[in-house]
Amino acid sequence: MSFLELLQAVPAAFIGVCLILGMMVGSFLNVVIYRLPKMMEFGWQQQCAELRGEEPAAAPTYNLVVPRSACPHCNHAIGAWENIPIVSYLLLRGKCKGCGAAISPRYPAIEAISGLLCGFAAWHFGFGWAAVGAVLLIWALLALTAIDFDTQLLPDDITLPLLWAGLLFNLSGVFTDLHSAVLGALFGYLALWSVYWLFKFTTGKEGMGYGDFKLLAALGAWLGWQMLPLIILLSSLVGAVIGIALMVAAKHGRNVPIPFGPYLAGGGLIALFWGQALTQIYLQLLSAS
Repeated sequence: MSFLELLQAVPAAFIGVCLILGMMVGSFLNVVIYRLPKMMEFGWQQQCAELRGEEPAAAPTYNLVVPRSACPHCNHAIGAWENIPIVSYLLLRGKCKGCGAAISPRYPAIEAISGLLCGFAAWHFGFGWAAVGAVLLIWALLALTAIDFDTQLLPDDITLPLLWAGLLFNLSGVFTDLHSAVLGALFGYLALWSVYWLFKFTTGKEGMGYGDFKLLAALGAWLGWQMLPLIILLSSLVGAVIGIALMVAAKHGRNVPIPFGPYLAGGGLIALFWGQALTQIYLQLLSAS
């Protein structure tokens, strides 16, 4: 029996592998979350220099692989045993081995959330392409959520490949038919694009960024246009509740922008797992009334 046949025959093994793989990729997602915005900023600086007719400043290689991960406080190079998801954080007691500086608890949190969501996706969808697609979507949404919280940016380097990946998966109808996926991408983009311009014409301010349009378009490509109302409703409700809580509890000023991408991502994940059931319940309640 091959390894793939074992995973297909033993659901517990498939769930366990996805759980461990999710934690391992979660460790890499921490690198993406930290480095991708810096890579984007460096690229913008180079473009501005070229537009000014200047020679772009030479800089050391900096990408998702190089240089090696190190402590931002003492530059201690992180060894392999210090990079084991969750376990290393616990063994190090949340502190750098080199200087003793505190390590952000967000690192093991991302690893744990990634592992748990991937394991849940394996249990929910079972062995097959749906689980593979769900895992890829989870990883992208986790990275986008953290980056948007930190920088209020939703990088095209993630949102655009995510959109095309959704269309590719639905070529064979993994989550929805291709017709619904294409319309989902189109209507997803236009829905928030329309809200953006309506808000701007009404108030003279920008209510959201173009990354939000692209993220909803990507979710539409994955889940179909039928899920867009549910995603928008869920993300708006969660965003409103958290926004009000921040203003009340943390004295978060009304003029301080709140990223919308994390709420779209949360709405998308709920729709991924329970969208059909929630839509059915809503239709039943509507018909009963």
